[in-house]
Amino acid sequence: MNWVWLKRDLRLQDHEPFFRASKAEGELRALFVLEPSMLQAPDMDAQHWNWIAASLRELGSSLAALGIPLEIRKGDMLEVCADLLAEDPDFRLWSHMETGTERGFARDRALKQWMRNAGCSWVECPQQAVLRGLQDRDRWHPAWEDFMAQSLWGMPEAQGEPLAPFPEDAIPSAEALGIPAYHPAVPERQNDVRPGRAEAQRMLKSFLMERGRAYHREMSSPVSAWSSCSRLSPYLAWGNLSIREVLQRTRAAQAWHREGKKGGQPGAFPGAALSAFESRLHWHCHFIQKLESEPAIEFHCFHSGFDALREKPREDWLEAWMAGQTGYPMVDACMRALQCRGWINFRMRAMLVSFAAYDLWLDWRLFRDRLAQQFLDYEPGIHISQLQMQSGVTGINTLRMYNPIKQGQDHDPEGRFLRLWLPELAELPADLLHEPWKATEAQRRGYPLPIVDHLEACREARKRFSALRKDPRIQAEAHEVQAKHGSRTFRRVSLRRPRKKKAKPAEDLQLPLEGI
Repeated sequence: MNWVWLKRDLRLQDHEPFFRASKAEGELRALFVLEPSMLQAPDMDAQHWNWIAASLRELGSSLAALGIPLEIRKGDMLEVCADLLAEDPDFRLWSHMETGTERGFARDRALKQWMRNAGCSWVECPQQAVLRGLQDRDRWHPAWEDFMAQSLWGMPEAQGEPLAPFPEDAIPSAEALGIPAYHPAVPERQNDVRPGRAEAQRMLKSFLMERGRAYHREMSSPVSAWSSCSRLSPYLAWGNLSIREVLQRTRAAQAWHREGKKGGQPGAFPGAALSAFESRLHWHCHFIQKLESEPAIEFHCFHSGFDALREKPREDWLEAWMAGQTGYPMVDACMRALQCRGWINFRMRAMLVSFAAYDLWLDWRLFRDRLAQQFLDYEPGIHISQLQMQSGVTGINTLRMYNPIKQGQDHDPEGRFLRLWLPELAELPADLLHEPWKATEAQRRGYPLPIVDHLEACREARKRFSALRKDPRIQAEAHEVQAKHGSRTFRRVSLRRPRKKKAKPAEDLQLPLEGI
């Protein structure tokens, strides 16, 4: 028996384990395991499970049409494999390699040892351009290019006559599994991004052919990002699409638009739009590779010199930030929009973390899991790397302290986004909307005053970081971090603060796929 173990790869197309297992000797079945340790993890949310469940139902129907059954089993993965062994002493397990949290790493290490002791075969295939056992970052970018240039894996071969339709009730609900839903600011999630392979293809096509026309100009504003960004990140996070498929289709669309422009086709895409999108695709695996190469960054700063930087947190400030009640409209509107939609564009994510890290002086580990619950497109490698980068604890990136007032004035000058998510301020005149503390208490209608002074908090944060960065020991370790994790596609990052006219470090210029 050949079992394809599904995790974050809920598709049939460009799925190497399915393709190869369908051609191997023996029967083929698909397997999804309800692992209590994973489903009840602190970074898991009901919205994640709802996405997985809907994707599994669609996938189960597609597999049934090929004569391939999808089995849902519950329990620890080692216990499930023991059952498979009892059913068939010669069973073979197929899956994609996974880069996730320590919980998953520990399970895979134990499973690998168990399979070896049992004399069973486990074939792991790369799903992304993330290299296991990478020792030299200089090798990574060429390997990424090679992986992305490979042909997509085809559909698995049919295994016989179509089976009966996959039963809808085969997948338990989040409530039945005890998976919590943490949404303090809004009672219901609202998101027009629907799970599954068919929806993924529809979203990809609409972006490459129409919605992405102004991507390069409109991705930064929360007003326009909802329609102009691809919003493909959940499909990539849960494997409805492969990163290679998205990149290849993006390049094909670029070529198609170029030809249309040459032929005088009206309304052709500007070349900068999909070029900007492709540049983000380049960074997707780059950030996941960091977690693969150093799993300890789930719990420790990239640079150990910053591990004890933020002490004695204000829990009341953390709760105010999570509830969208900081008194800074752009921060609060973004948090409320995130909790309602499960998505916010990347610049606003960076601003949210910047405010928590510098204004509120909160350690990224305090809100790592709570933000993960909010992001529908939660991808551990990107999430952990970005929290540290935006908190200034990598030792190699420029400190990015976003001014929430300026962000609001620049990206929502008319206040459309603010009025939508902060109904208590909807009647404020435009000149007070971004600084409501200048309004009367009656005009604010219960909206709180700022919990901190932004300029004073950032001034103090810069002072603390400046003192640390002057330490030769801090500088020496920063070189080590750069050598292990820094990008090789651009010039090396300077350890000194850049002058105003100097180019920013590479990772500040290019953003990963979370939130695009």
